[in-house]
Amino acid sequence: MAVRKIVKIGDELLRKKSKPVKHFDEDLWELLDDMKESMYKNDGMGLAAPQVGVLRRCVVIDVNGLYAELINPKITFQDGEDIEEEGCLSVGSFHGRVKRPYKLTVEAYDRYGYQFVLSGEKMLARCVCHELDHLDGILFVDKSLDKDKYFKK
Repeated sequence: MAVRKIVKIGDELLRKKSKPVKHFDEDLWELLDDMKESMYKNDGMGLAAPQVGVLRRCVVIDVNGLYAELINPKITFQDGEDIEEEGCLSVGSFHGRVKRPYKLTVEAYDRYGYQFVLSGEKMLARCVCHELDHLDGILFVDKSLDKDKYFKK
């Protein structure tokens, strides 16, 4: 395992859409292991592959002791509304309030290609949504209710 460099805001790579994972092999496992180590080393609770320079649809999260790897994730259910402050390893010190669903269900594949379903609420739902946005080139600052205070036009 290796700690990979976190791609920072301003790098055009963060604005690109990630491609689906097609091969569940040693290269994917190495990427996931590196992402996990990089997330922990940087005190994150989630990390998407584009944040380490790889345009593939995979994320790792660790929320309240629940570690999960989501490959080709897709949100299948969301309900409610929750507004809380978010930050991001790719953005730096800016934090802002973002509206997210209170509950969600996501379908994904594990590192071996087996499909599973994960449901959660509050912080788990927020973290999953935040990381899945990265896969589509969206940063939390794009959705922040506070962005006008910090990002002048």
